[in-house]
Amino acid sequence: MLEALWTADAGLTARQVLEVFDEPRPALTTVLTVLDRLGRKGTVVREQHDDAPLTFHAAHSREDHTASLMANALAASSDREAALLQFTGSLASGDLEVLRRAIDSRTRP
Repeated sequence: MLEALWTADAGLTARQVLEVFDEPRPALTTVLTVLDRLGRKGTVVREQHDDAPLTFHAAHSREDHTASLMANALAASSDREAALLQFTGSLASGDLEVLRRAIDSRTRP
């Protein structure tokens, strides 16, 4: 569902979100329930319109969401250093270079 919201140019109705699923599709009520739960978590924003159906959009970009998941996983670790070392050890060299540049830019005055 989030994938559909991230790739949409504008908010989507629940029926439009439903269309992204392959057959057999879930029930519309299931989609609405999940969107409601994502809304309570602050992941999805719902917009009420006077003369149009309720629409939904992602509260944060895919990149922000990914960064939040990574930060939460790190916070849940009992050994942050080991988790960071394991994570960086699994990165491709190009990703490591991006990470180095990001760290360098944060440490410069």
